[in-house]
Amino acid sequence: MARPAGHVENRIRRLRFDAGEMTQKDLADRVGVTRQTILAIENGKYSPTLELAFRIARVFDVPLDQVFSYRDD
Repeated sequence: MARPAGHVENRIRRLRFDAGEMTQKDLADRVGVTRQTILAIENGKYSPTLELAFRIARVFDVPLDQVFSYRDD
């Protein structure tokens, strides 16, 4: 029997707010993607590559697991 898929959750919106209300555009420019990509990641509609996930964590100077977590459904 197939196991239900899990999903990736993130705290990007909270981290942006805590970083002086950084905009999606500011974050996108710093990591080299579009604002729409950041929006999609924040809304759980797109899972970033591992490389992009690390770049996002580096912007906020936190470990990867403080930005992203995986949850079994």
